[in-house]
Amino acid sequence: MRKLKTYQTSLGFFDLAVAAPSMKAALEAWGADSNLFHQGAAKESDDPGIIAATMAKPGVVLKRPVGSEGRFGERAELPTDLGSGGRQTKTARKSEGRKSKKPPSRPVDKAGERQADLAYEREQKRRAREQAREEAARQKERQRRQQAIDKAQAALDKAEREHTNRAAAIQAEVEVLAKRSQVEDARWDKEKERLKAALRRARG
Repeated sequence: MRKLKTYQTSLGFFDLAVAAPSMKAALEAWGADSNLFHQGAAKESDDPGIIAATMAKPGVVLKRPVGSEGRFGERAELPTDLGSGGRQTKTARKSEGRKSKKPPSRPVDKAGERQADLAYEREQKRRAREQAREEAARQKERQRRQQAIDKAQAALDKAEREHTNRAAAIQAEVEVLAKRSQVEDARWDKEKERLKAALRRARG
């Protein structure tokens, strides 16, 4: 397993930090749709406090109000000074950018790193299970909705067939009546001519 590192960025009203094996994994954890590292908006953190917080919960995105120096946690309040906080944050970031990129050396804690790696793996598996449950729930809802659609469509198709059959029966009756009407008209025409002829003869 790749060694975990702590990465830090700012999105919206919060500073975000996460312990992940790569920049790509950090971007995925943050839900970023662009490469914040290439844009200079994200970096690997060398702050011992931030590293300790993220290593305690590998793979979990921790946050704090943007521009603050408070502790990172899974939940954070909105920043209280939004007016000047942005300028201070930019200044702080510039000053951080001027700092040496070389992180301070720390004692190597192999057991601690191994525990952090295992915790990160557990967190990734937990996320995968949660996503699987959510996808299963969405799939179940899609199936339920599709069943309702199929049932409604079947009812509509049945009603249309019944209507077609009834309309066809009515049309057949109309055609029979039309033929009977034609036969009656022809009979009456002959009968009328015969009676008129008899009337003319009577008048003689």
